[in-house]
Amino acid sequence: MAAAATMAAAARELVLRAGASDMEEEEGPLGGGPGLQEPLQLGELDITSDEFILDEVDVHIQANLEDELVKEALKTGVDLRHYSKQVELELQQIEQKSIRDYIQESENIASLHNQITACDAVLERMEQMLGAFQSDLSSISSEIRTLQEQSGAMNIRLRNRQAVRGKLGELVDGLVVPSALVTAILEAPVTEPRFLEQLQELDAKAAAVREQEARGTAACADVRGVLDRLRVKAVTKIREFILQKIYSFRKPMTNYQIPQTALLKYRFFYQFLLGNERATAKEIRDEYVETLSKIYLSYYRSYLGRLMKVQYEEVAEKDDLMGVEDTAKKDILELRSPHARPGDRNTIFTLGTRGSVISPTELEAPILVPHTAQRGEQRYPFEALFRSQHYALLDNSCREYLFICEFFVVSGPAAHDLFHSVMGRTLNMTLKHLESYLADCYDAIAVFLCIHIVLRFRNIAAKRDVPALDRYWEQVLALLWPRFELILEMNVQSVRSTDPQRLGGLDTRPHYITRRYAEFSSALVSINQTIPNERTMQLLGQLQVEVENFVLRVAAEFSSRKEQLERAADDSKEVESFQQLLNARTQEFIEELLSPPFGGLVAFVKEAEALIERGQAERLRGEEARVTQLIRGFGSSWKSSVESLSQDVMRSFTNFRNGTSIIQGALTQLIQLYHRFHRVLSQPQLRALPARAELINIHHLMVELKKHKPNF
Repeated sequence: MAAAATMAAAARELVLRAGASDMEEEEGPLGGGPGLQEPLQLGELDITSDEFILDEVDVHIQANLEDELVKEALKTGVDLRHYSKQVELELQQIEQKSIRDYIQESENIASLHNQITACDAVLERMEQMLGAFQSDLSSISSEIRTLQEQSGAMNIRLRNRQAVRGKLGELVDGLVVPSALVTAILEAPVTEPRFLEQLQELDAKAAAVREQEARGTAACADVRGVLDRLRVKAVTKIREFILQKIYSFRKPMTNYQIPQTALLKYRFFYQFLLGNERATAKEIRDEYVETLSKIYLSYYRSYLGRLMKVQYEEVAEKDDLMGVEDTAKKDILELRSPHARPGDRNTIFTLGTRGSVISPTELEAPILVPHTAQRGEQRYPFEALFRSQHYALLDNSCREYLFICEFFVVSGPAAHDLFHSVMGRTLNMTLKHLESYLADCYDAIAVFLCIHIVLRFRNIAAKRDVPALDRYWEQVLALLWPRFELILEMNVQSVRSTDPQRLGGLDTRPHYITRRYAEFSSALVSINQTIPNERTMQLLGQLQVEVENFVLRVAAEFSSRKEQLERAADDSKEVESFQQLLNARTQEFIEELLSPPFGGLVAFVKEAEALIERGQAERLRGEEARVTQLIRGFGSSWKSSVESLSQDVMRSFTNFRNGTSIIQGALTQLIQLYHRFHRVLSQPQLRALPARAELINIHHLMVELKKHKPNF
């Protein structure tokens, strides 16, 4: 069947060719012409072609016979010739119909052909335009890349030029010497602000030239000569100005602090010299050190000499010790006004108002003016003079140290060395004077106050951030502490070596040694409380032991126990640190005091309480007569006995506080004794005693005894 189809297709192609020949002949008059005919291309079916091979036809026939449709047609016995003709007829009809359709649409096809041709021309022109545009874009892109490269190169050159201009501008600005600078350095006075401004500019240019010379800049040689001449001129003017200020310190009666403060406004002058002319800077510093060193030394030597003239004339001597007996002259001095001078005997061991020298208000009070004090005939203790001298030293040293650090541009060890170059001679002179004075000083309170003055001044210097005086304070304390300890040792030794048997007539009044110790220890303790020091308390402990032993030795010189206790109690009262000893001696003395008038009552109460405690109260029945006598004896004599007791105590104790305490203790113990007596009489064995009616009411007795309480 495939072979039949192939053959049918070949026949159909022949028919089409024949029909096309007819149409060409018919279309000839329309303008197509026979010259427009083209040969029919049959391809593989063209048997006239040299390429046609019969063998291949056999192959195609064999292949078509294998087709299912051909096999079916062969089986059914279809006449292929008849079928082929029928198919050809149908194809011819279809072709003719198609040809007629093409002929009917020929105008449209021709118009479409023309439109397609026009579109092809337009598209061709567009293609040409786009090609030209693409070529232009390629050239523009190349130009843009070129411009970008040129722009980048120009930016790099611009940055390089700006960098070079900046560096070159700095170099030129640093090297060029303006006329304003030259005029100010050569003509302007050093005190004018513009001189200082141009001097700073000159210093900056000189530093810049030195830096550029180190880098090998040849242009520096052009300005080096000008800068050197300006530098020499500036150094000369600054040197003359500062030396003139320093020389003004030497004028008599000159307050050197005023020109010294003025120099601080021109501290850059010295910095300029330090950076440009070190020899001149050293000359100025040496001249300053030499001048101020002499001024401070002269001032303090003069002030110290005049200050010592207003000290109290009578000062403590080596015999003014705690254990040395008073002479007749010093007995008179002790009876003087309470405003007696600290150099007097009674104020050697008494603080009084001397402690105010370390109070905050007095510590930083204005210094003493000797000639004013002399005109007013005023005298001062050594600690007041010491405070005035060292406050002036502290104030001036702090100001000097801060000036040195700021003006001479130094700090740390260099500042300390320069400070001691200025103040060293003055400090050494002060130390020598103090050492000389302490060699003959026996006033322990004055020395102790000086120690605390130094401790406070050291704290003030630390708050002002001036460490330059630390070594001086240590040296002063190294002189004061040993002297203070030596004076205390001398007092301890004087008390230890005092023999009560050589003191002459002794009485029950407080001894002068205990009074002195009480006042002295109170003074040192009150001073030491402000800045506690264990070293001081140890020294006072040694002195206390010796005074306690002395009190016991003195009390042993009395024959009666009452006088011994009275002596020990009164002496112990003078020293608050003897409180335990005082309490024991006072209690024993009260018992001795109550023994003469109320001894029988005391003995009976103790015996009766002992019997009751042992369960032998029946033995009290035999004591009725004794009890009756005690009741009536107490009722008739207690008032006179209490009055006599009070007078005796007040005569024996010059310390009224001590006497009052003893009287109160005695009256309290008497009330307790009588109350115990009442309780004994309330026992069944004595409850029916007729004399009980004569007992004094305990509340009435308390009211009456209160009338004998002394009021001071």
